[in-house]
Amino acid sequence: MQGRSRPDRELLDAGEVAGHLVPPGSVFAFLAEHRTELFPDSFTADLFPSRTGRPSLSAGLVGAVLVLKELYDLSDPQTADALKFDIRWKVACGRSLTQVSFDPSTLVYWRKRIVASERPDRVFDAVAQVISETGILRGRRKRCVDSTVFDDAVATMDTVSQLVAAMRKVARVVDGAAEVIAGVCALDYSKPGKPFIDWDDPEAKQQLVSDLVNDALAVLAELTGPDAPQRDDAAADALGLLALVAGQDVEPAEGSDGTDGRWRIARRVAPDRVISTVDRQARHTRKSKSNRRDGFRGHVAAEPESGLITDCEMTMAAGEGSSDAENGVKMAGRDRFWPAPDDPADAASADAGAERAGTQPAAGSEPAGAGEASGGLEVYGDSAYGSGRARADYRDAGHGTVIKPGPVRPAVPGGFTIDDFTVNEDDGTVTCPAGQVRPMSPARTVTFGAVCAACPLRQSCTTATGGRSMTIHPHDGLLRAARAQARTERFRQAYPTRASAERTIAWIATQNGRRVRLRYIGTAKNNAWLHSRCAALNLRTLLKAGLTRSGGAWVLA
Repeated sequence: MQGRSRPDRELLDAGEVAGHLVPPGSVFAFLAEHRTELFPDSFTADLFPSRTGRPSLSAGLVGAVLVLKELYDLSDPQTADALKFDIRWKVACGRSLTQVSFDPSTLVYWRKRIVASERPDRVFDAVAQVISETGILRGRRKRCVDSTVFDDAVATMDTVSQLVAAMRKVARVVDGAAEVIAGVCALDYSKPGKPFIDWDDPEAKQQLVSDLVNDALAVLAELTGPDAPQRDDAAADALGLLALVAGQDVEPAEGSDGTDGRWRIARRVAPDRVISTVDRQARHTRKSKSNRRDGFRGHVAAEPESGLITDCEMTMAAGEGSSDAENGVKMAGRDRFWPAPDDPADAASADAGAERAGTQPAAGSEPAGAGEASGGLEVYGDSAYGSGRARADYRDAGHGTVIKPGPVRPAVPGGFTIDDFTVNEDDGTVTCPAGQVRPMSPARTVTFGAVCAACPLRQSCTTATGGRSMTIHPHDGLLRAARAQARTERFRQAYPTRASAERTIAWIATQNGRRVRLRYIGTAKNNAWLHSRCAALNLRTLLKAGLTRSGGAWVLA
């Protein structure tokens, strides 16, 4: 049964007794006065279809606690203690001075229900509605996009640890698996920790890897196959995990084809590698060649002048659906604050904004900076957001772009680049700097071959004995236009706006000078956390801009 917000106060109500201690204009003071308007009973009504049972916590209390928890990056026990002992929290949440808190597991319950609901981002949505009512983003079409990697909540596991953990999980959740493991395996998986070997002995380590892989293959041969019984989801998942970790990091030992049972750790990193059996959506990634990170990638879009976060998304740090380019397009496509193009005032604002910024034109063949976006957003990003596919998607959606293009590298240092070759899409031909014309193949490859042999420009073009060859990108025209745009003065003046996204990322990813570490397992839960964190930061930004309520509406003073 849903709990209801009560207008009456207790005798020792914290707001009545000590409300004057809470700084005016703070998030605490705002929630004390307006939490039931920001989070009315309808905020959680869909989570309680039944009217019977013991009443839950009220929507206003839940919403206020979730905002404060993520604003100050507290754990569940820390949040429960803050509500019990911190007068500011008691004032903000409408509690009495003597009222105790709830058990920390209550927050787990609420997060689980909200994430599984049809509105998993309801905290972000509630604050977004306030932003829309204030009109602070009206006519502001700029969006700066950026991303950062958040460390996951589990320890990264090496290959040996993953194989041992996966085998033990099979023993726990698959019926009859413990007996099979005891019968067919060379190693004893009932003992805690890793198997005991001399870890300084390379041969001992390779033998351990071979034993682990052979044990996994033997167990899978016994428990899977056409004659295996139907498994429930948990058992099938455990067997699938064992098969995955037994194959992703190993390869036949030197001089072996794998049939003799000799294996070694692979001299490569598997694409989309699982790094932990506890959180199978955490991934390895690299910020640079020397900076390796493990966890999830948070993508953010923000309006640079106000600092408000317009959208966000948490994805795996690497693999399908995690790239900056595709998430930038996704966030622009679902932006809730840029009004429909048929609004005359906003259409005029869009035209003026495009003229000021010199965004990339909608058609790649137009001169860079000459065209204007057709009433869409104006997206600012670094080169990670400027793939050909992403630029085509922005163009098709009517959005302008101020996105740094990736560098072009000549085949010969200081020599010709792809921009020195003329591509004729209509004829399907490519002309080199020396004027030689060659057709593109259906796969968009071009080979100049023998004509390079006597070419006077060869030394500046290629060192290949067979002559210059190249593959033309499917969106070559858009990429060329982006590089031409980046050479204009208007682009150089507009592009520094993108730096505001780094400030936004710093707000999200740090707390009191330390890097925020994720507390939850899986993309869905961490995505819900990111939305709640961004909602809390947006509320704080609105309060700095003078947010208040007047005449039943949200306004900026």
